[in-house]
Amino acid sequence: MSSPETQQTIQKKVVIAACFGTFLEWYDFLTFASLAIYFSVLFFPSGDPVAALLASLGTFGVGMIVRPLGAALFGSLGDRHGRRTIFLVTIIVMGVSTVCVGLLPTYEQVGLLAPALLLLLRMLQGLSVGGEIGGAAVYLTEHAPEGRRGLYTSVLQLMGPLGMMASTLQIIALQYFLSEADFKAWGWRIPFLLSALLLVVSIKSRMNLHESPVFRHLREKNGLAKTPLRDCFRDRQTLGRMGLLFFCISAGGSLLFFSAQVYTNVFLKTVVNLPAAQAGALVMMSTLALFPATLFCGWLSDRIGRRPVLLAGLISGALTIYPVFQGLLHYGQQATPDTAMITLLLLVLVIPLACITGPQTATLPELFPARTRYTAVALPHNLSAGWIGGMSPFMVTWLGVHFGDPLAGLWYPTGLLILAALIGLFFLPEVRNRPLDQ
Repeated sequence: MSSPETQQTIQKKVVIAACFGTFLEWYDFLTFASLAIYFSVLFFPSGDPVAALLASLGTFGVGMIVRPLGAALFGSLGDRHGRRTIFLVTIIVMGVSTVCVGLLPTYEQVGLLAPALLLLLRMLQGLSVGGEIGGAAVYLTEHAPEGRRGLYTSVLQLMGPLGMMASTLQIIALQYFLSEADFKAWGWRIPFLLSALLLVVSIKSRMNLHESPVFRHLREKNGLAKTPLRDCFRDRQTLGRMGLLFFCISAGGSLLFFSAQVYTNVFLKTVVNLPAAQAGALVMMSTLALFPATLFCGWLSDRIGRRPVLLAGLISGALTIYPVFQGLLHYGQQATPDTAMITLLLLVLVIPLACITGPQTATLPELFPARTRYTAVALPHNLSAGWIGGMSPFMVTWLGVHFGDPLAGLWYPTGLLILAALIGLFFLPEVRNRPLDQ
C-alpha cells in the first residue's frame, strides 16, 4: 500500500500530465482553426479565393468529423490494453501531426500534394483529439481522491480556454512583430513548430505515469472487456447513459462553451461592431473569470452532488443566453458603449458554463462501468461536441440570416439547452459517491 505522501505525489503527476497534454491538444487544434484563412492561400489554388477559403474551412471541419472515429478506436483500445498506453499514444499522434503541419510545403511548391498532406494531418489531429478528451477524463478521475473528485478533476476543463488563450495571444504577438508578408511567408509556421517543445515535455510527463489503479484491478481479476464497443451497445443501462451524455451533459457543455466563449467574440465584432481588440479583451476577461468559477463548481459538486450543479447550469443557460445577447446589442450600440455592463453580461454566461464544466470531468467516468468506461465516455462525448457543438456556428449564423435578425440564431442553443435540461431532470442520476472499480 502506498504511503499518503507517495499517493499524493502520484496524483500530482497525473494531474500535470493530463492537464499539460490536454492543453497541448487544444492549443494545436485551435491554432489550426485560427490560421484557416491563411491556409486558403497557402495550400489551395488561388484562382477562386472563396472556394479556397471554403476548402480550408472544410479541411478544419474534417477534424471534427473524425473525432468520433478516434473516440471509438482509442476508447476501445484503452478499455482493452490500458489507459496509460493510449493516453501516451494520443498525445504523440497529435503532437507529431501538428509539428508536421509547420513543415508542410505549400501549393506553390508541390501543387495538389500540399492540400492532400494537410488533410491527412488534420485527420490525424481529429483522431487523436477524439481519444484524448475522453481518455484524460477517465484516467484523471480514476486517480482522484475519494470525496474530492469534482474539484480534483475540474482543472482539466480549464485547459480548453487556456489553450485557446495561448494560441490566440501567440498569433496576435507574431502578427504584431512580423510584417504581413513575413507572417504569410514563414511566421505562420512558428506556432506549429513550437508544439515540438510542448510535445517533448508532455511525453516525458506521461512516460513517468503508472497505469490507472482501476484498470490494474480489472486486469488482475480478468475482468477486461474483449469487445468494449459492442458491449456498450449491448448493455441497456450503458447505452442509455451514453444517450444521456450525448443529449444532456456533453451537449450542454459544448453549447454553453460556444455561446459564452466563442460566439460572444464574433457577435461583439460583427453585430455590435466593437473594435476587434476591445471585443477580444472583454471576452478574455470572462475567460479568466471562468477559471475560479469552474474550480468552485467542481468543489460544490463534491458537497451537494453532481446532479444539482449540472441541472443548475443547463437551466440557467437556457434562461440567460438570449437576454444576455440582447443586452450586449443594447449596451454595445450606444453612442458610447457601456463596457461595464457588457462585462457584467459576459460574466452572467460564465456561471452556467462553470456549472457544467466544474463537475463534468468527474461525472463522465462515474456514469459507466469500469470495463467499458473509456469507450462509453469518449464516443458520445465526441459525437456531441462534433454534431451539436460543432454545428452551432453554422446554425446560429444561418438562422440569423434566414430571419434577418442577428438574435434569431440564439434560439438554436437555447432550444437544445431546454431539451438537455428536461432530459436531465427526468433521467440524470446522482453519481457522486459511486465506486469507480465496479
